Amino acid sequence: MKINIIGGGPAGMYFAILTKKANPAHEITVYERNGPDDTFGWGVVFSGKTLANLRAADAESHAEITRAFAAWDNVDVVHHDSKISIHGNSFSGIARLQLLKILQRRSEQLGIELLFRAEVPDVDSLRTSCDLLVAADGVNSTSRKQYSNHFSPSLDVRPNRYIWYGTNRLFHGLTLTFRENDAGVFAAHSYKFNKTTSTFIIECDQETWNTAGFSAMSDDETRGYLERVFAKDLDAQTLLSNNSKWINFLLVRNEKWYFENVVMIGDALHTAHFSIGSGTKLALEDAIALFECFGWTETVAVALREFESTRKPVIEEYQAAAYESMRWFENARQYMKLSPIELAYALMMRSGRVSYEDLKRRDPGFIAAREKEVGRRQEQ
Repeated sequence: MKINIIGGGPAGMYFAILTKKANPAHEITVYERNGPDDTFGWGVVFSGKTLANLRAADAESHAEITRAFAAWDNVDVVHHDSKISIHGNSFSGIARLQLLKILQRRSEQLGIELLFRAEVPDVDSLRTSCDLLVAADGVNSTSRKQYSNHFSPSLDVRPNRYIWYGTNRLFHGLTLTFRENDAGVFAAHSYKFNKTTSTFIIECDQETWNTAGFSAMSDDETRGYLERVFAKDLDAQTLLSNNSKWINFLLVRNEKWYFENVVMIGDALHTAHFSIGSGTKLALEDAIALFECFGWTETVAVALREFESTRKPVIEEYQAAAYESMRWFENARQYMKLSPIELAYALMMRSGRVSYEDLKRRDPGFIAAREKEVGRRQEQ
């Protein structure tokens, strides 16, 4: 098959890798608008289950990815200057650029053509010149826009603002930190992804953002303001910018996932809120699922129909959980009166994917401490 892929992120490259490895005769070209060393954001997170999927799909890239990982099992919740730790959670982090470089090397090793700084102004001409066109061109997908009448997208701009920084303050575990000042409530999502750097995503509601006056601040003023908000947590380290800007999360859904020989995967197809660390995970697992649909047929129409019918229910379930998590953070100010341990419990339960029994099995000490506090409060 001749396969064209728009987007050289994890989704597009991983599908190319799996497909080329299975059949070297496939002619695969990846078109990426950015350069090979360009990336936005800092670190990405994988669960233990996702790593198992990557190992089964391509042991070579899995081995290189895991060598670069920072791993942890704790979720820390910081509230009112108390830190509550919940253990028994399997997560790993890696720099996004490092992940891309690993996948680039693996692609080149297999003979996949990677074209960087290659804009695709005419998607339709690319579509008609191949057997399969994979649109993996991200949340602002050109392909989705061009074929919107086929895909029927639903785009929901969420009210919270967030900004994605890095820092040399190392957070040993997924850390959720809540700080309040005169403007309102700020939440930080942070985790280390190598020996020197952590991701530090800050979000707030629109009221807080307006009251703080961010619309009139320069990038340096914004960073300085937020460094003061999280001064106790940054331990004298600065926030590191990589073209960091305030943005609103865009919730992407599509009624149809393919038409004729075109299929979308990754953020072009669907998004799930960053509070459950899922974007890259879902992108890679999309690539695996699509590849597997070609494992028993090379008929494009049949494979794409199977991909949508089998993968769509999985994504819808995940998006439903991510939606609950997103809504929790959008309403974070109403939880600020909770005690640290009650806030930590509410956070762990927010998506509906974790049950009381799950928490008790993972960290019985945390549940015992929470029940002790509830009992003490009931006696008062």
